[in-house]
Order: sequence, then C-alpha cells, then structure tokens
Amino acid sequence: MQEFNGVMMQYFHWYTPADGSLWRQLTREASALAAAGVTSVWLPPAYKGAAGGFDTGYGVYDLFDLGEFDQKGSVRTKYGTREEYLQAIEAAHAAGIRVYADVVINHKLGGDHEETFQATPFDPADRNRPIGELQTIRAWTHFDFPGRQGAYSELQWHWWHFNATDANSLADGTPAVYLFEGKRFRENVDLEKGNFDYLMGCNLDIDNPDVRTELQHWGEWYLETTGVDGFRFDAVKHVEAGFFVEWLEHLRQRSGRPLFAVGEYWSAVGEALTHFLGTTDGSMMLFDTGLHYAFAEASRADDGFDLRTLFDRSLVKDHPDLAVTLVSNHDTQPLQSLESVVEAWFTPLAYAAILLRRGGYPCVFQPDYDGATYADVGPDGQEHEIVIESHRWMIDRFLQARRSHAYGEQHDHFDDPHCIGWTRSGTEEHPGGLAVLLSNAHDATKRMRVGAPNTTYVDITERVEDAVVSDDAGWAEFRCRGRSVSVWVPR
Repeated sequence: MQEFNGVMMQYFHWYTPADGSLWRQLTREASALAAAGVTSVWLPPAYKGAAGGFDTGYGVYDLFDLGEFDQKGSVRTKYGTREEYLQAIEAAHAAGIRVYADVVINHKLGGDHEETFQATPFDPADRNRPIGELQTIRAWTHFDFPGRQGAYSELQWHWWHFNATDANSLADGTPAVYLFEGKRFRENVDLEKGNFDYLMGCNLDIDNPDVRTELQHWGEWYLETTGVDGFRFDAVKHVEAGFFVEWLEHLRQRSGRPLFAVGEYWSAVGEALTHFLGTTDGSMMLFDTGLHYAFAEASRADDGFDLRTLFDRSLVKDHPDLAVTLVSNHDTQPLQSLESVVEAWFTPLAYAAILLRRGGYPCVFQPDYDGATYADVGPDGQEHEIVIESHRWMIDRFLQARRSHAYGEQHDHFDDPHCIGWTRSGTEEHPGGLAVLLSNAHDATKRMRVGAPNTTYVDITERVEDAVVSDDAGWAEFRCRGRSVSVWVPR
C-alpha cells in the first residue's frame, strides 16, 4: 500500500476559508505540489454537512451530495461544487498525484424530521452505566434528503438505522447518551468512557444490514464517480474494527485496485493502536499519534526534553510499514478540540524527522507549508487570532533531499540528550547519502559516518555556512546550530 519515498499532504485545515475555493485552488496548485515532491493529497470530506456551505464535512449530512444539490442552505460545500471537486481530482492525477478521500462513517447530523421511539439513557462518561429506565425519546433521526430526491440512492434513514444519540427533545436537559431499544454498543472499539462506540450525532448502527449495504453501495458509487485512489477514515476508534476490513475488501475486489487506506485512531495509548492494526490484519495504516505527542512535548520542554526518546512511543518505531507520520493536523491546531501544538521553532526539526528517515509515510500539514491566519473563540471564552508560520522554504529543501539523497541504510547516533543525528548511506543510484542533526539546546557537533569517502557535504538549511569533508573511511564532523536542524548532502 505504501508509496516508495512518497509524501502525503493534508490539503486543508479546520479553518480553511468557507468560500468554496479549495477545489479550484488544488486545480491551480497540483503541478507545483508535484514538482515540490508531494505524491498524494488527503482532501477534506467532500459531501454535504449539517452546516451546509460552512461545514468542514465532519458533521455528515448526505454522503451522496458532493456539492450538487440545494440542501442545508447551499448547493456547494465549504470547499466548492461537485464539478470543481472532480476537476481538482483530475488535475491532481494529471500531475501524478494520488488523491485520498476523507470518509466519515461513524455518525450523521442535521436530520430532516424528528421521530419518537424508545431508548435507555447512559452516563456520557461511562457508557456501561445506565442512568435511567427505557423511556420514550424524540430525536432528529429521519433523513429524507429533500434536495436530492432519491438521486443515487433512495434509502431514507430512520431511527432504526442508528444505535444511539445524545439529543432528546423530551428530556429535562440532563446529559445522557441514549441507547436505542433493541440496540447495543458495539464491541472491539476504544475503551475510553467504558465503550467509545458513540461519538456524536446519530450514531450509525453497523449491525443493521441496510446500513452495511448502503455503505458498500456508497463506496462503489464514490469510487466510480470520483476515481480517488484511497481513503482516510475518520474516528476509527469509534467503529468496530472489523467493519473496515470488510468494507475495504469489498471495494478492492469490485474495483480491482489496491486502494490505499489510513485510519485516524487518535490516542496516546500505543497498545490501542497496535491492537487495531492486529484486528485489521495490516489492511490499513494508522496516523502516528504517539510521535506527534512527542513532537509537541519536545517543543514545549525546550532543553528539558531528552531527544534520545523522541521515537520511543512512536508507531513508526515498531510498525514502520503501517505508520503515517505527521507533525500536526486539523484537530491539533490551535483552538481545536485536541489542541496539541508543535511550537514553530521545533516544526522544522519535526519535519526533518518524518521526511528524512526510513519508515513511515510522512504527511505534511498544509498550514505548516503555506501558513495560515484565523480567529476563533478559545476555551476561555475570548476570541483569539492565530497565525501559523509558513515553513515552506525548509520543507521544500527536505523534500528535495528526500527525493535525491534519503536512500540506503540508516545509522542512528542517539547518544546525547540534546543533540541526535542519523545518516543515510545512499545507494548506487543515489550515492552520497545524507546526514541530519537536531539540537534542542546549544550548538553541537557529531562525528558520523555517511559511507562516502572524501566527499564535500553542505548544509541545505544554510544554518551552517562552512562545508564539511568526509575522511577516507566516510566519517565527518557534522555541525548544527542550537535549537535547530541541519541537513548535510553531497555538494
């Protein structure tokens, strides 16, 4: 599934402008991204959300409306129209870039009508503990998609297609997760809150045969309509893991294509990710959340962080072929629910760590590349303006080094808590290799072997101006400025 030396870009963030321009932007930029070294793009959910043209796509309303029907107050989605989406995919493919669609099959929001039925309230903090008896509730569980009028699928969704919700217009306001009569919270999901099957909105009942059939039909329709090359699955820790294996196998067989897949299992518990990989039998990759948290911690702790431990909790350390490595994403960016910021000074160090090492499928976050400015209300109730610094110049240098020099054996030099380094030995086709040094404290030097004797190396970050020459055995003293990264390649 993994592209050799491939690089993914998350081509959006939570605060991407809601002006319907993103698909047109990708059409314009696809060739430049490919030239920089991006080989695939992960695009945001392309279907209509409950907030119409303002919805990021994670508040899923209609999976079949790609910006084609007048629903929820708009025809287009936040990112554009169906026609513009298909044109963007075509432009990416023409540039040699693969396209991964964001798939949310955990929940629906924005129902068109309320329904009345029986359900049992459970403690939102412990879904194994009921806090009341079976009772009558009223919730927005009927989806009839009036703007689409049965195009592409005639299925209308009712309460029996879901297993839980947290909204009840007959309730007194006491927070609860309502488990519908005759339903269950599925097993083989994350154990947070006792059982984390339920996340938000109307939770899909994967046990329902109509639901499984509809999701398979939608997958076939989506592939045929868009021609995407794979999927990013949202919130996989809330869905029974075996469902993804079944759904992917069905689409891979029907399409005759390998179809890349990566899941978002957002957890700092490495054992949970490893369990999911085992349950899905390697049929999909996972984002390396442990590595992200290490980057965020290292950036906050300055020289109080031991760089030798940077990869200790990472997925890429033990499962290099199944880890999608990342620095940040739309959930971790400032003012978001999972805010976990990698500070600007450490961001180049983190990108060197995912782009210039063996193992993992690195993912570049668009705001780290282009920069971003936005405002939102924070946890303190006050509005904050956020500026994310662009690191494009440095990331482009790393991407070039990855294409030209990041080959061959890797030798780690993790012998100093404040300065770590590694080298790549190169190959016959890509001789010379490279050397990388990261420092979170003072200026540093490290003697490392690159394998290319009597070769002149220069620091492509331009932080260190003087060149370095390797000796007869291929060893050299490489240097790095304090709180910085240097990447040494043959001149």
